[in-house]
Amino acid sequence: MAGYGVVIPAFNATATIAETLRSVAAQTVAPEAIVVVDDGSTDDIASAINTLDMQVMLLRQENAGPGSATTKGIAALSTPFIATLDADDLWLPTKIEKQLAHFERFPATSGVFTHMSNFRGGRPDAPDAAAVPGWSRTTMMIRRAIIGAVGPIVDPPGGRGEMIDWIARAREAGFALGMLDEVMALRRIRPGSLSYGRDWRDRGYLEVARLALQRRARNKADRN
Repeated sequence: MAGYGVVIPAFNATATIAETLRSVAAQTVAPEAIVVVDDGSTDDIASAINTLDMQVMLLRQENAGPGSATTKGIAALSTPFIATLDADDLWLPTKIEKQLAHFERFPATSGVFTHMSNFRGGRPDAPDAAAVPGWSRTTMMIRRAIIGAVGPIVDPPGGRGEMIDWIARAREAGFALGMLDEVMALRRIRPGSLSYGRDWRDRGYLEVARLALQRRARNKADRN
């Protein structure tokens, strides 16, 4: 199978990063490289990573958002496939194996996502019964070749909606994205995380919707 690298943007993630990285190490197909991008954290993520017997490239930047951190991590990789993961979420062991198999079966596919379930706090052994399509960073695996055409992952106001925007742009560029029916990732719900509740940061979703409408209007004008 073709090689892949992993990008994990992290902000104040010392409490969860080790567990997240262990879920990467448990994959039935091992990555060629793992990049963690510290997005201006105030905690000591390096110490948490150093407790593990793993080769991890740790990059740092001033706080700019998870999209910017993900883009920085992708730029540091040269593998043909790139998988991304939030610093408090988990992969199930055969996630990557099944995604790579999907790419082999459907070579026209540019990205593969999976279903996911939520869990709360420290209970990944007790995920919510509901499984949802994971159009998210935590389930995404893409061909590196599409990055140049789609462009960087842009952080909207509030730090939410960047993946919705990027996935929409990938589709608008004509790239085929697949969704596996199986749950292959677990999303942690905890106070302070981007997955927790609704608050002022949700204005990022409004900005993403506004940008999408602008692109559609431009495309319609170009066709006319």
